[in-house]
Amino acid sequence: MNTFTNPVLSGCYADPSFCRVGEDYYLVTSSFEYFPGVPIFHSKDLVNWHQIGHVLDRPSQLNLDGTPCSRGIYAPTIRYHEGVFYMITTFVVSATGARRNFYVTAENPSGPWSDPVWLVDAPGIDPSLFFDGDGKVYFTANRVPPAGQQYPKHMEIYMQELDLQSGRLTGPKYSLWDGALKQIHAQEAPHLYKIDGLYYLLIAEGGTGFTHSVTIARSEVLTGPYEVCKMNPILTHRHLGQQAPIVNVGHADIVQTQHGEWWMVCLGSRPRGGYYRNMGRETFLVPFVWEEGWPVVNPGKGIVELEMARPSLAEHRWAAPPACDHFDSPELAPQWNFLRTPRGDYWSLTERPGHLRLKLKADTVMAEQNPSFVGRRQQHHDFAVRTVLEFRPQSPAQAAGLVLLQNDAFQYRMEWRGGTEGGSEICLVRRSGGTDELLASAMVAADKLYLKTEVYGQHFSFYYGTQSERWHTLLEGADGRILSTDVAGGFSGTYIGLYASSNGQPAAGYADFDYFEYTRL
Repeated sequence: MNTFTNPVLSGCYADPSFCRVGEDYYLVTSSFEYFPGVPIFHSKDLVNWHQIGHVLDRPSQLNLDGTPCSRGIYAPTIRYHEGVFYMITTFVVSATGARRNFYVTAENPSGPWSDPVWLVDAPGIDPSLFFDGDGKVYFTANRVPPAGQQYPKHMEIYMQELDLQSGRLTGPKYSLWDGALKQIHAQEAPHLYKIDGLYYLLIAEGGTGFTHSVTIARSEVLTGPYEVCKMNPILTHRHLGQQAPIVNVGHADIVQTQHGEWWMVCLGSRPRGGYYRNMGRETFLVPFVWEEGWPVVNPGKGIVELEMARPSLAEHRWAAPPACDHFDSPELAPQWNFLRTPRGDYWSLTERPGHLRLKLKADTVMAEQNPSFVGRRQQHHDFAVRTVLEFRPQSPAQAAGLVLLQNDAFQYRMEWRGGTEGGSEICLVRRSGGTDELLASAMVAADKLYLKTEVYGQHFSFYYGTQSERWHTLLEGADGRILSTDVAGGFSGTYIGLYASSNGQPAAGYADFDYFEYTRL
């Protein structure tokens, strides 16, 4: 085929950064409060990406205890230099707390990656590393301008030399640029490049929502002054309106292929049912060319399209992951995540082979805790999920089942729990604004329960059964817009997860999930 379909990574894969090593490409994205952190992907053709693991896959690298939703790991950058991969990122500790920058290294992008090197006196977010031709290494991020902010969220990009031997920043901090679009806030996501003897500084402006954009400046001298491109922003979709198929495009990184072509990855969202973005921000790919020393993105159109001409690289497809995970492996597949760093022995793939066992914990998905939860991203507007579990709830506080999770305050839970009059029941709970509402329930008498969710855009339907493929309707037509970041807030996308909880009570039970199937409709 001569075209490809955007996004190249569907679902909440925000803030992409990539690099080329010979004929191989590696890409990382944000992971927020989910563990393991920073998924890493490999590609041969820039279109087909295969997850090879996570950069932060050990508790010693990433302590997310108490991290609020949509905080945690922001905007990683991946770079390669002299046989070593570098990933640098920001750990946003809390809604109002510290932003701490660190980097890790590896000789193999699949890992293991080192423990973090924390940078002292390195304010700001969205850090990047630049390796200059003289052997020096530089750290860039954003910060409040030393002279003060001239308007709300006015930031500047700054730079400081990094001593890799000591892991410390050294020398003066250089103010590089405070953006091209005055009064447009949130200058961030800096990436430095040296191309044809000039230094180019690529950044994002306008925040991560509808006014997001990509701008660029250049200089003959690394420390500036930087000349602003008169064509800025070189990429944005804000002029297309909120009904465009792709919105809030920004936060970019660029690479040149081994055949000389230039390509950009950026984030964007695909709204559905109005300006509602349940999948958060996804990873898109778009070409550009150079004209008079400046990049022109998707010449003749200037936007990211859902279908675009492929790179001039040999197509390289990876084996498609199975739609159904039967939990036969001794390790979880890389698409699975925990909520925050997993603490305690609350899950197992070996205690009952062929099943995912989730043990009851007092922690819940309704609080900023570490619940007994294993989830994966929603990746399509129209999809279906099926699972089957064995569970023996002993009280109404004991629950296990399926959750569609935006954050602790906005979610749908289809949970099997103990009945108030004995027995057990299947309940559908909508949590909106931190308040639970029971939408439907039915008593069940079984040792095994099948659960299914079918989603078409913002139309959510829930089914259950005590026998395979014999479904009873719990509720059809629930409103999925509560799972959009435009209702729920935050930066992440919807997760679909399996969970078990005793809701604040001590308990020794567990739920066994035989499989989890995710299919595009």
